[in-house]
Amino acid sequence: MFLKTSTMKSTESYSEQVNRLKNEIETADAVIIGAGAGLSASAGFTYNGERFNKYFSDFEDKYGFHDMYTGGFYPYSTLEEHWAYWSRFIYVNRYMDAPKPVYNDLFNLVKDKDYFVITTNVDHCFQKAGFDKKRLFYTQGDYGLFQCSEPCCNDTFENKDAVIDMIEHQKDLKIPSELIPKCPQCGKPLTMNLRSDDKFVEDEGWHKASERYGNFLRTRQNQKVLFLELGVGYNTPVIIKYPFWQMTAKNPRAVYACVNYGKPVCPKEIENQSICINADIGKVLENLG
Repeated sequence: MFLKTSTMKSTESYSEQVNRLKNEIETADAVIIGAGAGLSASAGFTYNGERFNKYFSDFEDKYGFHDMYTGGFYPYSTLEEHWAYWSRFIYVNRYMDAPKPVYNDLFNLVKDKDYFVITTNVDHCFQKAGFDKKRLFYTQGDYGLFQCSEPCCNDTFENKDAVIDMIEHQKDLKIPSELIPKCPQCGKPLTMNLRSDDKFVEDEGWHKASERYGNFLRTRQNQKVLFLELGVGYNTPVIIKYPFWQMTAKNPRAVYACVNYGKPVCPKEIENQSICINADIGKVLENLG
């Protein structure tokens, strides 16, 4: 449908772009936020560097990996080691607050608007910042949920108590064998509810959120809609980026705004309906406030 994408070479200054975006937020009938990993990175949820060293230097010393992402795929010899790592990873990236108030700033911008959020992030930052759970669609899962590794059912299981228990009782980078999480239905090991293969469980909550998102889009499709894309890359563009482009093209009253440090792009077909800002999301949200 679209020609090759191109980076917006706007003649506007940064402040002019921010003022345009602020006006679009204020005047929009509805704001649809599409959030990717860049938003959480701007909030300080980084997987390497100082933050990795602070929480995982002991794992680095033993296993030789240098970032949290690699640690998640490391072939641990035992489930006791696997869950020692993952329990800490989950706690740090799901139950701890983000280092910077980026999500709070975003919430303050849209809390009085008719909004909905679709995100590939799995760190729960939106709800912790005050966003309405019924206006959120986490498409790729949640660090706060377990599922059966088989899976034998379409259920997911809250994991906070189990994670804290594993952290408190781990020793020498292993958890006690009796704390290995097991499916209450079939007894097989539990795993993370993250979309990484065809075993990802889309539970009842996932389907309800998907339905609410679809209803929101359908009932606002002819309104003055702002599609606000924040930190979305090209790992899974079919979830947020491409649909945002298509819906903007179909609605002459819509505006597509892309805030992405290094990759703010849009198709030429919707260039006149777009605002592309090449800057840190946190800085932009702070300037919008």
